[in-house]
Amino acid sequence: MTGSILFDPVLPVWIIACLGGVALAALALAAWRGLSGWALRGLGVAVILAALMGPTLSREDREDLTDIAIVVEDASASQRLGDRADMTGQAADALEARLTARGVEVRRVSVADGTDDSGTQLMTALAEALASEPQGRIAGTFLLSDGRLHDLERAPTLPAPLHLLHTGRATDWDRRLIVEGAPAFAILDEEITLTLRIEDSGAAPEGMGEVPLDISIDGAAPQRFAVPVGRPIELPLALPHGGRNVLEFATPEAEGELTARNNTALVQINGVRDRLRVLLVSGEPHAGGRTWRNLLKSDSSVDLVHFTILRPPDKQDGIPVDELSLIAFPTRELFLEKIDDFDLIIFDRYKRRGILPALYLQNVADYVQKGGAVLFAAGPDFAGANSLYRSPLEAIVPARPTARVVDQAYRPAITDLGQKHPVTAGLEDMHDGKWGRWLRQIEVDAPKGDVLMSGAGDRPLLMLARVGEGRVSLLASDHAWLWNRGYEGGGPQLELLRRLAHWMMKEPELEEEALWAEATGQRMRIIRRSLGADARDVTITAPDGSEVTLPLEEVAPGRFEAQYDGPQIGLYRLISGDQSAVIGLGPAAPVEFEQTIASGAALAPLIAGANGAVRAIEDGVPNIRAVREGRPAAGRDWLGITPRGAYVTQSVTQTALLPAWLVLILIAALVTGAWLREGRR
Repeated sequence: MTGSILFDPVLPVWIIACLGGVALAALALAAWRGLSGWALRGLGVAVILAALMGPTLSREDREDLTDIAIVVEDASASQRLGDRADMTGQAADALEARLTARGVEVRRVSVADGTDDSGTQLMTALAEALASEPQGRIAGTFLLSDGRLHDLERAPTLPAPLHLLHTGRATDWDRRLIVEGAPAFAILDEEITLTLRIEDSGAAPEGMGEVPLDISIDGAAPQRFAVPVGRPIELPLALPHGGRNVLEFATPEAEGELTARNNTALVQINGVRDRLRVLLVSGEPHAGGRTWRNLLKSDSSVDLVHFTILRPPDKQDGIPVDELSLIAFPTRELFLEKIDDFDLIIFDRYKRRGILPALYLQNVADYVQKGGAVLFAAGPDFAGANSLYRSPLEAIVPARPTARVVDQAYRPAITDLGQKHPVTAGLEDMHDGKWGRWLRQIEVDAPKGDVLMSGAGDRPLLMLARVGEGRVSLLASDHAWLWNRGYEGGGPQLELLRRLAHWMMKEPELEEEALWAEATGQRMRIIRRSLGADARDVTITAPDGSEVTLPLEEVAPGRFEAQYDGPQIGLYRLISGDQSAVIGLGPAAPVEFEQTIASGAALAPLIAGANGAVRAIEDGVPNIRAVREGRPAAGRDWLGITPRGAYVTQSVTQTALLPAWLVLILIAALVTGAWLREGRR
């Protein structure tokens, strides 16, 4: 029970002060003139002024509240190294027992790993815990952690001392592999430089001059090198293929180090071609002659060499050579000396005219066998006696012409196989599926490869084939340009020819048999593309070597998918039939393992500002003492809390000190006494 005097003035205080001033002046005048009874009248005025102030005695019935201490336990990944988790749990239990023995309520808060590899959100958890408790009852806060947090900028305002009991031991040490300067993209056949560094921290053993480093690309067998510790290493590297290249760098776990989780680094680099070199050889000019040229020139990544045979050697028209604005066709240079420099060769309505001897055409066939690409855009000349089919190119042409030219209108259609092939899949959805007709087709039979499109009378129109290490395609019509002109609504001519050219140049996104995965956080979407009737299941090998098999569901013709949540961070290997792929989920070394040696350095300024201290749990759990607010709250073997003296008011009783009846009695008595005093005089 506590009491205090409160005032509830009847009139504004300034009015009461003015009345008091007037009364004091009158009393001073009466005293100066020696009038009798002035003292009693002054007492009466004082009683009236006091009554106007409304004095009240307020008495509160209070209940004392216990102090609260917040204990934050770091349960992040770095706290699961060694025996840190056990140390944290035992220290928290001992600390709670000592605080409870002093009558302090304990609030224990556990902090897990942050989402999306955001690390230890220690200050966020502390701020939330403080916000849920009355600030007037917080006597102290204790952090049980390795001191490696990632949200120090979110530190709250602290109403009481803050202490850190850090885990870890003085003998702890760890090794870490760091990759710096890894680009997201790199040009094929051009060397890039990655900077690697292997560093030891903590009480690392002496004499570690060089350590092994394993380098693997796309999950292949690693190559091992010896590299120095503590020094940057520049690694020259050329990507082996286009598309995504997954590079894994690893150093074996050393005896005694805290963890091997940061001994591995994954780098994913997309390989892109600098320039795609294309040779376009056109025969006699025709209405669609600019189609291929415009398509290839519109792609900034394509270097195009285009020759149109306007004047064959057998043409005799009497025009002097020095008046011709033509150049000689550099056949030897293109088809003998520099043929391997081209990624794609296109013959657009070209026929044998004595310009390219059989030796050069044989060289083109050999070029395909060794990995080159040739596309034949056939016109009526392909069906004639001078057809390229009737040359050494016969071995690579995907189909044999029957010598018949079909001159009738037809609408190109995608075959069942074409619905699955990435070159033609989805084309029917373009232009609302309403394609214009073509008016001519070269009849062929005995196709050797995949027939993706059909034309008049269901005859093969577009054929693709693999020959040796290379690729060949045949478009049995020279009327694709009608789509470009918008004839009868047009069609997806540019998209078809673009895909066709890119498939010929072995772009990874257009492979008909492929397996890859796309990662979003810890979830991967596995995609299998196949021309077969169905795709096999996919076998997933996790970073720890465990395997799981998932069925693939067909989501579109030739496209099969599955979803998988990876339980671990690291490199996953995927196998489906004869296709394999690798993908990295999250960083190989999460932010939790960038710094693993326990330290209070990051929290030291914040703790010092709150009069707290940093102590190592391996030295024992300190005792608890009470200290006054603002005083240092730590000693050699103790940590302090600040008692807050918080309470809750149960009830309040107010009693008027000058009730009306008492005021009337006092005033009457004083006025009567003053009158009698003056009358006796």
